[in-house]
Amino acid sequence: MKHKDHYNDDYIFSLSQKILFVMPDFDEKAFCHSLIGRLDDKELFARLDCIVDAMQTSMTGDYSKNIQAFFNMLGPELEQPEGMFNLGWWLWPIGRYVERCGNENWVLSLMFLKELTKRFTGEFAIRPLLQEHPKEVMDELIKWTTDKNVHVRRLASEGVRIRLPWSKKLFVALDEFERYTAILTKLKDDPEKFVQKSVGNNLNDLYKDAPEKADFIISQWEKTGESKAQDWIIKHGRRNQKIH
Repeated sequence: MKHKDHYNDDYIFSLSQKILFVMPDFDEKAFCHSLIGRLDDKELFARLDCIVDAMQTSMTGDYSKNIQAFFNMLGPELEQPEGMFNLGWWLWPIGRYVERCGNENWVLSLMFLKELTKRFTGEFAIRPLLQEHPKEVMDELIKWTTDKNVHVRRLASEGVRIRLPWSKKLFVALDEFERYTAILTKLKDDPEKFVQKSVGNNLNDLYKDAPEKADFIISQWEKTGESKAQDWIIKHGRRNQKIH
């Protein structure tokens, strides 16, 4: 099943009931009427945006109030490192809503994304927050690198990638290089391959835009000794480099 096919008429009705349960003033009839039968000809992100449009016209205009309600809708955390797109896909419109409006209350949004990412990725929704509040958000991400939840640690890395797939390029890695280096360095010995892959992908991205900075990070790591995780991350980060 393609990602887009999850977001069909049955899903719209199901989501309307989930939102209504945590948000009694939600206009579920208007929400369903504006979407049911109108998504089949649209691709993934067009469907997501239509859903968010309908959410915004069917909810209160108070972003903070809406997010507080969504905290109660998230459900159980994922039990495995992977599975966000297989199990948590139904939350993508909620993340898309945060991606669109999150800077209305970026502190609350960041708190919400820390919980969302335990069920579905927050990597897309966090990027507008990083764009507008890079220092503050990255300082929080540095703290997340030691979180016990693998999804939180992974988001600390994945969200700051320069070339995150399905997203516009983001250059906080270069603009706040000291903070960016701190995030990757704190994760370079992470035991979870899920996190290691994200850190390696950061290096791979960095090699495309600022290779000297990628080499600098690795040279600093190599001064502190080796680890199996670090060696794998470096190899993964340099996978497209002809020399090394």
